[in-house]
Amino acid sequence: METRGPGLSVVHVADANAVTALGPGADTLWEALLAGRSGLTPVRRFATDNYPCHQAGCIASLDPEPQTSRLDRLMEMVFDGIEPIPPETTLLTATTKGGIDQLERVVRGQETSRDRILGHTIADAMAARLGLKGPRNNINAACASAAVALALGAARIQHGLVDSVLVCGLDLVSEFTFSGFAALKALSPDVCRPFDVAREGLVLGEGAAYVLLMSERALRRTKRRSLGHLVGWGIASDAHHVTAPSRTGEGLVLAIRQALAGAALTAADVAAVNAHGTGSIYNDAMELAAFGQLFDRLPPLHSVKGATGHTMGACGTIETIVGLCSLKYQCLPPTAGLRVPEDIARNCVAAEAQPFSGEYLLMTNSGFGGINAALILGREASI
Repeated sequence: METRGPGLSVVHVADANAVTALGPGADTLWEALLAGRSGLTPVRRFATDNYPCHQAGCIASLDPEPQTSRLDRLMEMVFDGIEPIPPETTLLTATTKGGIDQLERVVRGQETSRDRILGHTIADAMAARLGLKGPRNNINAACASAAVALALGAARIQHGLVDSVLVCGLDLVSEFTFSGFAALKALSPDVCRPFDVAREGLVLGEGAAYVLLMSERALRRTKRRSLGHLVGWGIASDAHHVTAPSRTGEGLVLAIRQALAGAALTAADVAAVNAHGTGSIYNDAMELAAFGQLFDRLPPLHSVKGATGHTMGACGTIETIVGLCSLKYQCLPPTAGLRVPEDIARNCVAAEAQPFSGEYLLMTNSGFGGINAALILGREASI
């Protein structure tokens, strides 16, 4: 068995899919990003008259209000056509608010079911849908939820505790989250402009994506092809503020250094970066400060959130798919919404696609509470 370090198993990505405001399917996501398209449109499912922002990355087919949660339809969409998964597979879901649409209806005194309000019920429903009998849990680590779940799942495979882990991140656009970010003055009144000198805030999005992680043994046994591998990961808190990142980025620096050390790599080995890049003033500044401490010269970097919106708990799995495609095609998609980059990013972030050459890509996500997660993806492997 191929290993990285004494007795440590390589962690392969065996399958993945996504649904976002850009459409269903991983290929659709990649092609739309490459074309520079945006899925941000006017919000229709609730009135935005009293908010500074009037758009989001909503999935149009989810707009009609169901009696259950919109999460149920989202799960059906992302798992449409999925191949059977080994029933003993560990399941990790990642969501910040779960069935928040149900809770909103409860508070408003409207008739609704209440079966998706708690996080564990989403994992239970997903396991039943996929016929999974293994352990399951929901990870809520703010907007780093899916990246943290991927790190935890990969660690279990690397150390031989399990052979397969399914990680699924999913979150909805709701008035609850919309009003919360508005209260924090974090929403952009205009488009989302990651790493732009004139950025004014983030724009919310929704979506779901799953990533199936497997050991090499499981990959061979199930006759699957490796889409790439997860070679390093790190999780760290900056303990700075409930909602604001540390201005100096020390938590993210620590997470990235952990990921590099685990992968036995240096910053010079990183060919490209898929950054969190929310378009908020402080997050983007924090990320650039962190990258500046780690790289002698910043590699090509980009953010998808100007196109998909900020998908919160789902962004880690969605962006893992984008990162794997970037490695496969040796190209970063354009950063949608970008006009004039910050000075430090002027030569590494662009409104056009950026070719690069290399085997490893760094992916970062950060969230409320000071949480930071870093993943290092490796180019698809032949076995």
